[in-house]
Amino acid sequence: MPERLVTSWRLASPRLRCAIAAALAMAAVVLVARPADAAALAGAAADVGEELLSWWQAAILGIVEGITEYLPISSTGHLLVVSRLLGLPSEEGSAGLEAVNTYAVAIQFGAILAVVGLFWKRFVSMVKGLFGRDDGGRHLLVVLVLAFLPSAILGFLFDDAIEGALFGPWPIVAAWVVGGIVILVLERSGLIPDRGEKAAPGTDPLLDITYRQALIIGAAQCLALWPGTSRSLTTILAALLIGVAVPAAVEFSFLLGFATLTSASLYKMAKDGDVLIEQFGVVTPLIGVLAAFVSAVIAIKWLVSYLERHDLTIFAWYRFVVAAIAAGLLLAGTI
Repeated sequence: MPERLVTSWRLASPRLRCAIAAALAMAAVVLVARPADAAALAGAAADVGEELLSWWQAAILGIVEGITEYLPISSTGHLLVVSRLLGLPSEEGSAGLEAVNTYAVAIQFGAILAVVGLFWKRFVSMVKGLFGRDDGGRHLLVVLVLAFLPSAILGFLFDDAIEGALFGPWPIVAAWVVGGIVILVLERSGLIPDRGEKAAPGTDPLLDITYRQALIIGAAQCLALWPGTSRSLTTILAALLIGVAVPAAVEFSFLLGFATLTSASLYKMAKDGDVLIEQFGVVTPLIGVLAAFVSAVIAIKWLVSYLERHDLTIFAWYRFVVAAIAAGLLLAGTI
């Protein structure tokens, strides 16, 4: 068996090995950061069947997170609806609600690792740029930081107020509808450039994003603090509207998502990670992270390929349909 594992590891692609190593490192960090909980983790993981969240529910939520995180359809809205359909705690003050909310953020690690694995060369370039060995990587790192700051500052200052006012099923339904209308209006207005335009040979449109464009994209990402809007929708649309080429707009959105999701996930885990482990153990969340990783890889590859040939209209109609379904379930008292 050890020989087979060694052989499989050697045959794995560098990206896959990096993603697996990152996942293991992340798990190690959690254990090291919480040594007092380490002894309890094994016992908690052994009692998965008795926990609030079963392994198959964790897998479903992970798949939903991975698919919807980078598509312009809102992962937050889908996770809220699906968690209610699964019968998980949803009412304010109910037992386990904080753990469920923390889990919904924790499984973003799977989506984060998907970006690391698929765009590994970009991260290497940025690390080199940090040490003055790659000018393009340094520029990309700077524009990503500039784009990250607006929503990070706004979210830090007003997170509780925003959550109290907008985090709920009906505001999410409204956001789905509004987002769909915005897509249709912009696509039919001719403001979004032609997707048939190709980058000149030897050029990298992602590295042509200016500081000003980065700040505009970052400001647009603030709109995604309204749950149901979709972070990827706001950033991709903003990038396209200011003239960024489609492939660069999509990739920049993914890389910006890495920064945003990583900070949000680490903050939530530092704040409520003990609640997550106490309620769900370790194995169940890791199942969700793995499911999110696999589904996010598939979703990212599909979206990149799709937007090279099509516009965003299909996502507008999808948002209308899912909003109608969610509204019907709410009126029927199902969720």
